[in-house]
Amino acid sequence: MTELHITNLSKHFGTAKALNDITIQVKENEFIAILGPSGCGKTTLLRSVAGFIDPTAGSIRFGEQAFFENEDTMPVEDRQLGMVFQHFALWPHMTIKEHLEYPLKSSQNKKRFNEAVRKEMIRQALQLVELEDFEDRYPNELSGGQKQRIALARAIVSQPKMLLMDEPLSALDAHLKQVMVQEIKRIHRATKATILYVTHDQSEAMALADRIIVMNQGKIEQIDTPYNLYHYPQTPFVANFVSKALLVDGEWQGDRFRPAEANELSWPGTGVADYFKANRLYPIRPEELSFQPENKQRGGLRATIKDKQFLGRETRYIVSALGTEIEIISHSPHAAEMDEEVYITKH
Repeated sequence: MTELHITNLSKHFGTAKALNDITIQVKENEFIAILGPSGCGKTTLLRSVAGFIDPTAGSIRFGEQAFFENEDTMPVEDRQLGMVFQHFALWPHMTIKEHLEYPLKSSQNKKRFNEAVRKEMIRQALQLVELEDFEDRYPNELSGGQKQRIALARAIVSQPKMLLMDEPLSALDAHLKQVMVQEIKRIHRATKATILYVTHDQSEAMALADRIIVMNQGKIEQIDTPYNLYHYPQTPFVANFVSKALLVDGEWQGDRFRPAEANELSWPGTGVADYFKANRLYPIRPEELSFQPENKQRGGLRATIKDKQFLGRETRYIVSALGTEIEIISHSPHAAEMDEEVYITKH
């Protein structure tokens, strides 16, 4: 098994700790998203694996290879990784064929593959990204989506066992992002490569990854499946950044929670992390709440509509309750109007 093991990895820039004692184990063929806000350390982690940055301490091993260990660093070209950059990194003077030939011309790949095999590898890579008739074109003759496909083809043409992707969809519009998410998943299934994918976009990470590493201030907040991160956050940061949850103050009585300003309410708390219970908090997501104009159900929480935003398939309501503003997602655009008094219930 060619697994990636990152152990006690740290990177300091002066007194700043970009990475603080990071330990991760990635399985062979696994798709891992590294998610977090700007400055959290996710790109530093990816560049450390790539070999563009020398860590301060720790180790990085991929299968039998020591990328970084005991302060010894394996050269970038010896790691045989595929890399997809944020802004395509295509050269305007080179044809698409020449872009794909470039990684195959390394000394190691020339030893691994003869000329006929390299030619067939280029054909297969272009076929995989569905651009087999584009090899003689230049980057300025391609659309944004086609440029990203070529960047992907260049990364996979030498058949690396691991692909590193640094915000590869950030330069694309919303529609192209959706298309490319499907393409990346298809390429992952076809190549069976291990993928490390850096992004600050929660929806990208949730749609693509087998597991997500959530980072904040150089540390790992939580590593888990998209489902578990969304439904069972372990820290306030994950609850807010991934789940978009509101943290309600109150009291825990076993597995029941009572909001501080509404003693008549009682919400179930099965699966809520111990951190929240110890700190008298309850994470609740917008789609878990609904409201009605009258308190028909016992335990409805009085609130006032402060804003409504029609988003097509759903409407986002902002209500004032519990001393704060609460977001509620509804499929009814006419459920309430501005300044109307309503009663919130949890379902």
